[in-house]
Amino acid sequence: MARLSVMDHYFQMEAMFPADEPMLEGYTTLGFLAAHTSRLRLGLLVTGVTYRHPGLLAKIVATLDVLSGGRAELGIGAAWYDREHRGLDVPFPPVAERFERLEEALRICRQMWSEDNGPFAGRHYQLAETLCVPAPISRPRIPILIGGSGEKKTLRLVAAYGDACNLFAPSVDVVAHKLDVLKAHCDAVGRDYAEITKTIIYNGDALAREDTGAFLADAEQYARIGIDTVIVVPPGGEAVDAWVERICVPVVKDLADIAVAG
Repeated sequence: MARLSVMDHYFQMEAMFPADEPMLEGYTTLGFLAAHTSRLRLGLLVTGVTYRHPGLLAKIVATLDVLSGGRAELGIGAAWYDREHRGLDVPFPPVAERFERLEEALRICRQMWSEDNGPFAGRHYQLAETLCVPAPISRPRIPILIGGSGEKKTLRLVAAYGDACNLFAPSVDVVAHKLDVLKAHCDAVGRDYAEITKTIIYNGDALAREDTGAFLADAEQYARIGIDTVIVVPPGGEAVDAWVERICVPVVKDLADIAVAG
């Protein structure tokens, strides 16, 4: 199943465009996309743990899963964009606390998507009931993708709770190292490393240069080290659908061949 993801931010990211450029709320957008598609897996890349109370987040994603016929996934990370938090008066605790909250949020989502409707008692969140009706359609539950490349905390959480990781990809060597770290965390907790889907956000300039041959060469190198999915970000200045049709569609078959060979 192909996937489509959108950002989860209140303000546009200043590293890409001015903060006052348009930015739609993520889950409302996915609800619209669910009604207008039938095969795409839908998720945010990625939800910041501070954006929504985890009980509400679990309910939102479960609703998306039900309404889309089982096509939702949860992409989640520790959050980083302090300006949008200050701007809308959303609490933005220190990074250590955000990671504590991220782990509790992962546990809450997994519990709410199970048959356990009992309480949850954590350091930061206390839920009297983890009731979520209707339950998600996805089985055994909604897939969880954890975004970020931090070796001590993020990749440990992937090993413990994630179905997929999403890594920044400045180079093949850097990503290979991150995968080695993830494997070590899996070994430490008794997790099968092969169970985890490995994804990257492509950071090369080949697509910006419209050099699809160079992009395919990069993708093949990433496949060789174990990357399952390469996620690309459309550039600004052109309609997304036109860019996808012109640049991405022609390389889909070649990417499939690389995946089979890998």
